[in-house]
Amino acid sequence: MAAPVEKKVTAASAGAYLASTGLLASLAAVQDNARLVEWMPDGLAPFVLALVPAAVTFVGGWAARHTPRSRYGDIE
Repeated sequence: MAAPVEKKVTAASAGAYLASTGLLASLAAVQDNARLVEWMPDGLAPFVLALVPAAVTFVGGWAARHTPRSRYGDIE
């Protein structure tokens, strides 16, 4: 069975995807050339390209060692 994915990893991946999509769409609009990748349709390219940083963020967050927390936080 695969290890569970923490909610912070899922949230970071979603945030990276949304930020990348917005950035790529903005760059495409500014350059007046929405065809970021020649073989992809204009409207699809920013969404497909945004999967790369989202995947990198997900894998990095999933593979990172996490510090276990005590039940009562840092108070001893």
